[in-house]
Amino acid sequence: MADSNNNIILFDMAKNEMFDINDNLKILRRKLQGSYTIAINKHEITVDVLNGVQLVVFGAPRAMFSEAEFNCLHKYIDLGGSVLVMFSEGGEKELHTNINYLLEEFGIMVNSDYVLRTHYYLYFHPKECLVKDGVVNEAVAKYLDRENENTSKCISFVFPYGASLNVAKPAAPILTSGSVAYPLNRPLCAFYSASKYSNKAKKGKLAVIGSGHLLTDKYINWEENDKIREILFDFLITNNITLNEIDANDPEENDYEWHQSKLWTLIELILFNVTHVMSNTSYRTFVQINTLRKISLIYTKQGCTIEQHTLLLHGLKKCTGLCREKE
Repeated sequence: MADSNNNIILFDMAKNEMFDINDNLKILRRKLQGSYTIAINKHEITVDVLNGVQLVVFGAPRAMFSEAEFNCLHKYIDLGGSVLVMFSEGGEKELHTNINYLLEEFGIMVNSDYVLRTHYYLYFHPKECLVKDGVVNEAVAKYLDRENENTSKCISFVFPYGASLNVAKPAAPILTSGSVAYPLNRPLCAFYSASKYSNKAKKGKLAVIGSGHLLTDKYINWEENDKIREILFDFLITNNITLNEIDANDPEENDYEWHQSKLWTLIELILFNVTHVMSNTSYRTFVQINTLRKISLIYTKQGCTIEQHTLLLHGLKKCTGLCREKE
C-alpha cells in the first residue's frame, strides 16, 4: 500500500482538522515542498486514498472515524506506511474524536488534559510551556549530533496548548514535559516503529505529538521547535533515526496522576508567581489577565472543588487589583 519510492505526504482534511496545511501550517508546507509532494484528502479514508502515499498526517481531527477507516489505517501501517497524529489541549474530549482507538493498538493514548508551566519564564501564558529537559531517548541527541551533552537537555522547545500522552510498549516516548511543566515528566511525543517487532520487508511507523500548535506558523520558529519538526518527519519518512533500545524500555517519566492536592498546589504556584510579577510590572503588561480567568475554568473541569474554584477567582481578583494599583 505504501511505497517507499513515492514521496507523497497526504494531509487529511476530511475530519475537520484543526491544523490546515493551507492555513496555519504554511511554513511547514514550504519546508516540505522542496522534497515531497503535498496532497490533501477530503474524503473517507480508504485503501485507494492511501495507495502510493508515504506519510499520512492528521492535524488534530475533530470528527469521528469509522471502524472501516481504522482497519484501513492499521493495515496501511502494517504494510509499511507512516502516520503522524497531532493533538491539542484537552485531547480527544475537546476535539470530539475517537482516534485513540487506533493509537492504543500501538501503545499510545492521548490524555484529556492540559500541559501547564508552573511558573512564569520567558512566555507569559502558562500553556506556552518552555521545556529544556524533556528528551528521554538518546536517538534525539544522536540525530542532532549533540551526544556529548546531557541527553535530556540536548534541545529546548516550546510546547503550546497541548496534552500529555500515556505510552507503553511497543511505542516509546521521545519527549516529555520535563521537571517544570505539569504534569511532571509525562510523555508529550511518542514513536512506534514496526521494525523492532516484525520480520516483514516493509516497516510501518507512527508518531503522535500532544501539541500540533508546535508546528504551526506561530510557534514553529520558537526556540528549537523546527528541530522537532525535522525529527518527526525524518523518523517517519527516512531511516535516519533509530530509537535507543534502553531508553525505549526504561524512560524517565512519572506516573500520570491528577490528584486534587497536587492540582491545588499548582493553582497556588501560579497565583504566587503571577502576583509577584504583577507587583513589579505595569498593569498594561498584564492585559492578558483574562487568560488566567479561563484557567480557573480548566481547573474546575479537572476536579477542582467549588471552594477551591471560589478561592481561585478571589485570588485572580486580588491580582487584578494589584495590577491596577501599579497602572
